[in-house]
Amino acid sequence: MIVSESDVQRAAAAYDAMADAYAADVEDNAYNALYERPALIALLPAVAGRRVLEAGCGSGPLTAWLVDNGAEVVAFDASPRQLKLARRRGLRSASFVAADLSAPLDFLDDDAFDIVVAGLVLHYCKDWVAPLREIRRVLKPGGVVALSTHHPAWDIALSPSPNYFATELVRDTWSKGGRDYEVTFWRRPLSAMFRAIAQAGFRVDRLAEPQPRPECRVRFPEAWEQLTTRPTFLFFRLTPL
Repeated sequence: MIVSESDVQRAAAAYDAMADAYAADVEDNAYNALYERPALIALLPAVAGRRVLEAGCGSGPLTAWLVDNGAEVVAFDASPRQLKLARRRGLRSASFVAADLSAPLDFLDDDAFDIVVAGLVLHYCKDWVAPLREIRRVLKPGGVVALSTHHPAWDIALSPSPNYFATELVRDTWSKGGRDYEVTFWRRPLSAMFRAIAQAGFRVDRLAEPQPRPECRVRFPEAWEQLTTRPTFLFFRLTPL
C-alpha cells in the first residue's frame, strides 16, 4: 500500500488537536448533521439485527444512530481523542478500536459484517485499492458498503497543480472552536475512484450527489447556498462482484 506513515499521523494529529470542538460541531452543523450523515444513512439497507463495521467513526454520531436503529457495531478510528469521545457515549451494542484504514485490518475476521460504512475517511488514504480490498475481505457475501468522500470538483480548488487528473496531497484550513487547524488529505479524479473500486472487487450500485436537508436553508443559509449549487461530497453504495 502506498500510504506514508506521516500522512496518517498528520490526519490523526489534526483530529486529536481539534477533537472536542470538532465533535461538538458535527453533532448539529450543516455539513455533517444536515448533509453528509443523512445522505450516507440513505444509502444503507435496514440495519436492525445486522453486524456493521464503521471505518473512521470519529466521536461516534453515526455509531449512535446505528445502535439506536438496532445494529451491532464495531467502529474504529485513527484518532485516540476522537475514540475517547465516542466511548463516552456508552453505546452498549458498539465496540471501539484504535486503527486506521491505511493498514490491514488484522483484528477483523473474513466475512464478518453485513454492512460497512466509511464516512469521509477514504480521502486520507493515497491508495484506495488496499483499504477497499480489506473491506471486501471482512464483508459477507451479499453485503453492502456505503461510503462518502470529498467531491473531486470541490477539492480541485485546493490543488497545488492545479491538475484535475492528478492524485495529490492537498491542504485545507478548518476553523473549529475559534481556532484554525491545518488538515491534509488526498484528492483524485472521479475516474481514479471508479478504477480503485473495481480493482478492489466492487461494483457501484449507486452514486449520489444529494442535497442537504430542507431545514438547512433556514438554519444555515450560507451553507445551504453552497451545498445546493456546488458539489461538496460524493456518495457511493458498493456491492461485491
